[in-house]
Amino acid sequence: MSSFHAAPAPTALTSAGRNAILASAFLAWMFGGVALGLFPLAARPATIALLYPAPPSASASGPKTLTKAQEAVIGKWFARYTCAFLTGAGVGGLLFGWMGDRYGRKNALAWSVLCFTGFTAPCAWATSPEQLLVLRFLACLGVGGVWPNGIALASEAWSEVSRPTLAGIFGTAANVGIVGIALWGIRFAVTKENWHEVMLVCAAPFPLGLLIWFFVPESPRWLASRGQREGTTAKPQVSAWEVFKPPYLRLTLLGTLLGTIPLFGNWSGGNWLVPWSDQAAERAAATQVSSAPRPDNARANQARKAWTQFARSSGASIGSLIGGWLASLLGRRLVYFLISIGSWGVSVYIFRYLTPLDPNFLYWTFALGFVTTIYFGWLPLFLPELFPVEVRSTGSGVTFNFGRFVTAGGVLANGVLMSVFESDYAKVLAVTSSVYLLGMFVIWLAPDTSQQKLGVE
Repeated sequence: MSSFHAAPAPTALTSAGRNAILASAFLAWMFGGVALGLFPLAARPATIALLYPAPPSASASGPKTLTKAQEAVIGKWFARYTCAFLTGAGVGGLLFGWMGDRYGRKNALAWSVLCFTGFTAPCAWATSPEQLLVLRFLACLGVGGVWPNGIALASEAWSEVSRPTLAGIFGTAANVGIVGIALWGIRFAVTKENWHEVMLVCAAPFPLGLLIWFFVPESPRWLASRGQREGTTAKPQVSAWEVFKPPYLRLTLLGTLLGTIPLFGNWSGGNWLVPWSDQAAERAAATQVSSAPRPDNARANQARKAWTQFARSSGASIGSLIGGWLASLLGRRLVYFLISIGSWGVSVYIFRYLTPLDPNFLYWTFALGFVTTIYFGWLPLFLPELFPVEVRSTGSGVTFNFGRFVTAGGVLANGVLMSVFESDYAKVLAVTSSVYLLGMFVIWLAPDTSQQKLGVE
């Protein structure tokens, strides 16, 4: 906001406390990235195992393949799982963001980690796609809560000069997690026989939530804004709906739209590269029936989707790392505009002129991951600047996560388009990637926050 009000000076953090905050926020969002990258790898084989353990079209001597009708059903379930993530994370962003403003950043961050890990483990024993869908929704409540509390806690603990770098580090954390789960998929191909195991791997960081709860210090700026110190029992009164009222309403709506565009492009476009690669690999394997495919070829086909996720998330790790730095160097609005142009151009090239079997596909997948996730280094820098400290966690959570509800509708539309275009991923994704064009215009409605300070308002 344009003016700040006096408040008690924040209690100084020790160097160890600042490092503990940064490490916990990074690790929480990194393991959130593992949860993000889980279902692109596991959803398709899990759904096949639950619905079509022995596809009717399988020949006795060759690879088991699915009919177009079955592929369309698998595509619809992939859309539903993605929708469960988006809506769950959206609700979680509001719920845990409000908890962060009311009960403390680090407490809400701890509960967020315990939530997404605690509900991921039971996915391993799901016996139907419906059960998997419900558990995915519940787990993603916690994923949505990590982002607003982690970025608010880290931003308030570190100096202003560190913020562009800090935004980049936090923005890239999730992609480090996605790279990690992709490497797991390359080493241990996720199939319909072993998909249960990867669910348990992703639930392993449960103890991190307990460590944050007991050992990470609270944000001193949050304590000062509440007029309290460590050890007091006063409970601040902050409404979760405060950001939907003047003077915050316009900023909330604008921030939500700016957060929606990259989320929509990512989850309705780039995220579908993995199942597209899986489909292409299966169809390639089916053409080798008469030539008795070698085991190494079969292994390469199984790992193709993991290599696709690895290439995209590797590019994303770099892109999100430099997002905050570019925004600081060139200005918030110009960088968002340039990202939107680049994201649209690379998406159109991939979906119109390449296939997952093309030799250049992985290079362009890396490029798509790089350019589209510069957004996610930009957002942690920009969104907290829109709100004063008393509603910063809620405002950041709403603007980043509410876009997931709109994106969820787009993802469900992907499932419908899969039927319309007869499971042609390229045609579906060429349509959804056009959302980046909107970002080229919307960004100029945003305020220039380049000189904004994150003191205690």
